[in-house]
Amino acid sequence: MPTASADERAAGLPAVVREIEEFAGTAGWDRPPQMFALVPTQELLTAEPDLAEQIDPEAVLTPIAQDELPAEDLAEALAQISWPEQVAGCALVQEIVVLPPEAEAGLPEDGEAARAAAAEHPDRQEARLVAGVLREGGEACVMRLRDTGDDNGDLLQDTSLAPNLLRALHATFT
Repeated sequence: MPTASADERAAGLPAVVREIEEFAGTAGWDRPPQMFALVPTQELLTAEPDLAEQIDPEAVLTPIAQDELPAEDLAEALAQISWPEQVAGCALVQEIVVLPPEAEAGLPEDGEAARAAAAEHPDRQEARLVAGVLREGGEACVMRLRDTGDDNGDLLQDTSLAPNLLRALHATFT
């Protein structure tokens, strides 16, 4: 099977981002951020034929979990990442706090103070966010709201969920 084109990779990115969210969900909540390299499946199978039993050969991209991110600030950690040419994209899973717009308006300007206020806000909702980008410019985001019942809340998909994170992930390819 030939290597997927840029258009095929862009079309397959949302499915890979959902797959990563499902994978992260199997580990449960209260997990640290996790980075994934997105590698063209056919190129991976050519380089590592022994993986044929473990990955879907029909998939356009295969996510590969990376080592744990450094403990420092996430933005700083992302700024230090660069990828080899074989990596077509990357995705990041992180847990976040979501507030209604009216609650966000009342947060302090300072980043740390804002995070602390959001974490204690009575209208906060926890969520798992997965943002993925391609070297060629494609992007996708999904967010699962944490349900206090069965821990399998609603899944939302929209690139407008994390524009700053998408920019930071794109920057890992420059």
